[in-house]
Order: sequence, then structure tokens, then C-alpha cells
Amino acid sequence: MRHRYLEAALANCAFAHRKMAFVSGPRQCGKTTLAKMLLRDRGAGAYYNWDETEFRRRWTKSPRSILPPSDSRLTLPLIVLDEIHKAKRWKQSLKGVWDTMEQPADILVTGSARLAVYRKGSDSLMGRYYHFRLHPFTMAEVAGRTLLPPAEVRAGIWADSGQNKKQDQAVLDAFLRFGGFPEPFLAGEERRLNLWRQGRVEKVIREDLRDLSRIPELSQIEMLVSLLPERVGSLFSRASLREELEVSFDTIRRWMQYLFELYYAFEIKPFTPRIARSLRREGKLYLWDYSEVMDEAARFENLVAAHLLKACHYWTDTGEGRFELYYLRTKEKQEIDFLIVKDGKPWLPVEVKISDTNPSPHFKRFLPQLGCRFALQLVRRPDHRSEHQIGDTKLLVASAARALQYFV
Repeated sequence: MRHRYLEAALANCAFAHRKMAFVSGPRQCGKTTLAKMLLRDRGAGAYYNWDETEFRRRWTKSPRSILPPSDSRLTLPLIVLDEIHKAKRWKQSLKGVWDTMEQPADILVTGSARLAVYRKGSDSLMGRYYHFRLHPFTMAEVAGRTLLPPAEVRAGIWADSGQNKKQDQAVLDAFLRFGGFPEPFLAGEERRLNLWRQGRVEKVIREDLRDLSRIPELSQIEMLVSLLPERVGSLFSRASLREELEVSFDTIRRWMQYLFELYYAFEIKPFTPRIARSLRREGKLYLWDYSEVMDEAARFENLVAAHLLKACHYWTDTGEGRFELYYLRTKEKQEIDFLIVKDGKPWLPVEVKISDTNPSPHFKRFLPQLGCRFALQLVRRPDHRSEHQIGDTKLLVASAARALQYFV
């Protein structure tokens, strides 16, 4: 079992401040493994899963029965509640457990993406927990890199020598082939990837989506899912999907919202402040499992999107600021693939190219309006690094196999 990047954040941001920790994320990204490793390292506590009949009985009769008996142990016990959000009125019951706890204990609540969905609306647990989003593997995590704060990430990329080790490019190629989810990535076999992907899609639609929405059109949503990989990286038109599936626009919008909430896909919106003649509505679509994307350029762009989104979520969840991921595009089709925004202000624009090491001409269009000190262009080619000056902005063109290791 691999140690995951969120372990220190859970200890330092949540447990150290007497808060519960909620961890949500895509199915099979490693939430249960993370919880069991923390419990093993703690050496005191208990793991409970809502799918176990005996635990459901205990929780229904007396939620307080999950607490360990009082003893003189110096180690604070860790109570793990996996998929507890499936229980009715789980938040009220957990609030009662937390507020009436006689002996201190840390509580970790893990669950699929539905945990994030159930957090919406009135929240009786407000102020008692911190929420963290667990992502699949990325370059930094596999390389065992120290997690850096945002300013040091940017400085590290610019100070890097740019010389790839052979294994750096091999790891990038493995991500492009197998995606970042732990099971297929660690297995490294095409057959295992195909079997895993088939099972994951079926569980997300036939189990998670059914439980979340109770909608009957599951076969049509499976057809919708089959159409999404070819739309990755381009402007996402719900109208074209409506025509292909012969359903209403509102139906497509509702179905896509379910897929976003279940962490099957995510959408990046255009950044409009400061940008003259910017697009206002159309987003770009990406998949959490980018191994499904057949087009080489789109898959590489999706990989970069997954890395940048993970960094934004991690920095936000650990209190570094409010980081969001956007893209830039004008009505004249001038575009920069990504823009990281910190606390509402442009922080780092990122362009993605397979092999073109010449700076994108669109940087000259956008950089004066953004006011960013740094900009980054990532290429798949190994061992490339070149620096350029565009106005007041320092632009670095660098190999993705090196630069992405500085993000989370």
C-alpha cells in the first residue's frame, strides 16, 4: 500500500486543530487505502464501512457505539467511517457523536463523490470538519516529491535544470497509457486496464448514478459516456449531444451535472475578467480517467488538466488560498489552454503542446491583460527548456516530464 499525498494535510490541517476530516473523490482513487494506512500507522482506533451489515445495525441502534472504550492510551484513536453518507440523517447522527464525545478521538469520513454532493445545502456539521479532495496519482506523487507551497512550485519550475532522467519520460508515458488511477497504473498492463475501466464505468453509472438520481435512463447515459472521450479538450457543446441522443437540452444538462458530481468528468470554464472579447459560457470537457481519450494531443492536454486541477484542489483544501482552474479563449479563437487563478487574480497561464517548442503566439495576445509575472508552456518532448521574455512576463517552455513533478 502506497502512502498518499493527503496524509500530512489530514494530520496538520484537520486533526491537529480538533476537526473531523472528510475525504471525497472518484471511485477507486484510493480513499479506503488511505484511511486504512492512517489507521495502521496510528495503531489505535477502528474502521467501519456502511456496506457491512453489522456496522449498519450498530449505527442504527446507537451511533455512539463506534467510539472506543475509555483507557489510558497515549495514542489518540482514529475512527474511520467509510461510505457513512449512505445512511439516513448521517450528518445529524455524526454531529451528536462528535458533540457528546467524552474521550477525544479523531474521525475520518471517506466516501465516493456523493459525499461532496451530500455536503450541499444545510450543513449541521459546519465548523466541525475540513473537506479534502483525493485525486488519482500524478507525476509528483509517483516520484515521491516533497509537496511545495504554490510560490515555491513556481520558483522550482523556473530553477529546474530541465534535464530529464530516463525514468521521468517513462513515467509520463505510463500515465498517458494507463491514466492515474492506482490499480491500472500500478498493474501496467493493457488487459488489466481494459477490465478495470469496464468495471469502473459500470459501477459509476449502474450503482453510483442510480443511487444519486434514481433516473431510469441508464442505458442512454452509457451512450452519452461513450461520446465524451472524443470531445475532450474542445469546446463542450451540450446542444450537439442533445441532437445525437435525441433528448432535451435540460436532460443533457442534468445528466452531465450528475457525471460531474460523480467525478467521471470535469469542465473548465473560460476566464472572462480583463479579457476583451472573451468567450463567456462554453467550457472545455476533460475526463478523470484520461486513458479513455484516443487522440494523442487531447489525452496529453487532459493529463495536464488533471495535474493542474489536483494542485488547485490541494492548495485550496490546505488553506494556501482559493485556487481555480480556467482557460482563455477569444471569439477570434485565440486560446491559452489553462489559467490558474489565485483568489480571483490570474496566477499562472499554461499552454500545452505535443512537440512545438516555439512559444505560442497567443501569449502576446493575453499576457499584457493578465499581468502575470510568469507563464509556462509544457511540451511532451524530453530534455527541452527555453526561456523567453514577453513584455513584463517571463515565459518558460519546458518538458512536461520535469515541470509537472513540481505540482502536487
